[in-house]
Amino acid sequence: MTDQTLVHYDVKDGVCILTLDDPPANTYTYQMMQQLDACILRARMDEDAHVIVLTGKGEKFFSAGASIGMLNEVTPTFKYFFCLHANETLNRLEHTPKLTIGALNGHTVGGGLEIAMACDLRVARAGGSRIGLPEINLGVLPGTGGTQRLARLVGKSRSIEMMTTGQLFGFAEALDHGIINRVIEAESGDDFMNKVLEFAGQFTPPAKASKAVGLIKRSVQTGAEIPFETGLAVERELQQQLFQSEDATEGIAAYVEKRRAAFQGK
Repeated sequence: MTDQTLVHYDVKDGVCILTLDDPPANTYTYQMMQQLDACILRARMDEDAHVIVLTGKGEKFFSAGASIGMLNEVTPTFKYFFCLHANETLNRLEHTPKLTIGALNGHTVGGGLEIAMACDLRVARAGGSRIGLPEINLGVLPGTGGTQRLARLVGKSRSIEMMTTGQLFGFAEALDHGIINRVIEAESGDDFMNKVLEFAGQFTPPAKASKAVGLIKRSVQTGAEIPFETGLAVERELQQQLFQSEDATEGIAAYVEKRRAAFQGK
């Protein structure tokens, strides 16, 4: 076990920023995934964190995926439980009732894309970075949710083609495919993150009722995987939670009084 900080945790103006940090390519090990898991749980409980942004350290890589050097040294049993824990970690990110945004600051390949796809939204810095799932070139499949999440984003046939060819492509093409939500022009990495935080800030109080944002996310993420009638039941229960919230009282009152609502995330 390393004492190195591989995932940094910071909160700024209601936005929790999680930064993967293992140069040069922010590849992840079991140790990094354990730290990411702990940070996700911390962000869930952090009342000052209304939105979660996940990014990579530096200006070249969001993440190049799992550490191949590590995988070359461990047993098949370790690899299996490593993948199982990574799945559990990304599921926790996906299930957390706070909006999550993947800020793709550089190359996003293999497991790096799998991490990004567990976020609700993905924004990317314009430039020459590449994105894709090339695990086929190692004789394996994308084993951290890639086969499942990519198919849900782009459809079965296109996802099979992307993964079996191991195709890497630019962020503009990823935008066309629906893998990312928007591409941001930025002069530097700092400029990119400033624009990401501005984008994320629109989902935090007082501009938005962040609890409603989070429960919209939960209703979609859960409802998309269950029968329609059951999804409607989930939606009703989440709506009832919001009806009892302070922000719903404020939002309805502000509408009646013809003023801008001042939400508090409660």
